[in-house]
This record gives sequence, structure tokens and C-alpha cells, in this order.
Amino acid sequence: MTRIALVQMCASTSKEANLSHILECMERAAENGALVCAFPEYMMFYTTSAQTPADVYREAETINGDFVSNIVQKAKDTDMEVVGTIYEKGPAGKAYDTAFVLDGSGVRLVYRKTHLYDALGFRESDKLEAGDALTEPVDTEAGKAGVMICYDLRFPEVARSLAEAEAQIIFAPSAWVRGEEKIEHWQVMNRARALENGCFVVSPAHTGNIYCGHSMVTDPTGNILLDMETDPGMAYVDIDIDMVSETRRVLPLLENRRLDIYPNMFDLKS
Repeated sequence: MTRIALVQMCASTSKEANLSHILECMERAAENGALVCAFPEYMMFYTTSAQTPADVYREAETINGDFVSNIVQKAKDTDMEVVGTIYEKGPAGKAYDTAFVLDGSGVRLVYRKTHLYDALGFRESDKLEAGDALTEPVDTEAGKAGVMICYDLRFPEVARSLAEAEAQIIFAPSAWVRGEEKIEHWQVMNRARALENGCFVVSPAHTGNIYCGHSMVTDPTGNILLDMETDPGMAYVDIDIDMVSETRRVLPLLENRRLDIYPNMFDLKS
């Protein structure tokens, strides 16, 4: 069993205040036996509708900037692995929405959100630059882990690509915008991505501001192990990664695909 801590937070517009909270959460997670601590999308800071792309870019940092470096140091101090997100400076005056996996040795995975939330009245691409590639999963204490971000959950190709690359657990840090039936969409997407790929899906979520919370952990059979509702806080889930191989053995969806009649479009191993 591996204990994962999920942090459901309402980020402020202050990087410094959010970083202080993040470091405190990591300490508490370590004290409670967690080996991995997972944070939501936009944990670095909340952007108001008044902020311009230039404003966001000005506050963004590189992946090895002060914000992440402080988390790496705390990960070293607490012997912790961390999944989280930042606004990362891009090459063209816009920031990426970037997820990372790190430990005390440094950043081990970087993924830049490929599907920006240009839907239901929002235009995320007005402020952010889209990434152009998925990222190979990495070994963690919780199993081989792939990462996607929020709106990516609506695109089954992303999770399937990570599963094809042997991910046993998919982290999906998110900031799911509130709205009619949006919580139902969120729950369905998390369960479907887990069930169709026979893997755990761990989705720490932003709450407050304009977001609905409901951080979730779903097991490989589609059962919800955790739903944090709407209050900020931390919760823990103990997972047995052996459940992935057993589920894929009795429900071999990846093996039973008909790749002779439809393509394997997103093979990260190639």
C-alpha cells in the first residue's frame, strides 16, 4: 500500500501565500505517512478575469525557478514526491499551464497542458500557450505515473496514450469550473478514464474562486475511493498498485482492442 495525500485548495492571487500553504501541506502529509502529495491546477496563483496574458507571463517562472525550487527542497526535507502545477514561462510571451512530478533530487516529469479550455464560454488560449506533446510516465512510489491536466480528461486519447505507455496511475491536477451538471461531468470523466484503462486516476482539484472542488481518486474498476466535496483541506488514500495488473488481467481492455481496424494513434513508447 502507498499513501497519497490530496490537497484541495483555494489559491489566492499571491504566489508567496500559496507557496507557504503548499510547504505546510507537504510537512503535514509526511507526518501522516504519505509518500506522494498531489496538488491541483493553478496552485501557484489564481488569475482574475482582469489579468492580461502579459500579467500572467510576468508572474510565471521557469520550471527550475524559485517556486519549484522551494518545493524540491521541502520534498528533500520530507522524503516526499510531489505532483503539482505552475505557470511556466513560454517562448512567445505566454505562459504554459505546466504539471510536474518531483522529488528531493529535482523535477522528474514536465507536462504542458495540451488541451486548453476553450469551451462553455471560456477562452483559456487567450492567456496561455498550449503544449504540443504528451509526456512519458515516470516511476514513483505510487507506481508508474502519467500526468494530464483538467480539460484533458474530456479527451480519452490522452489517458489511453498514458496507459499504452504503461502508466498504472494517472494524476490529473484540475480546476474544474462550476456550472450546470459540471460536477456530474467531472465524476463521469474520472470514472471513465480509470475504467477504460484499468488504472488509478488521482485528481486533486481547486476549490473556491470559480471552481467546484470535488478532488477525486478512482480505482481501476471505476469505483470512487475519495470525493472531497467542496471544502478546502487534505485527504489521504492508500492504494495497492497490484490492483492495476489484476484488473487488466480479468478485464483486458488494452489487449482486446482491434488495432487492425483502428489505429494506435498515440503510442508514447515509439
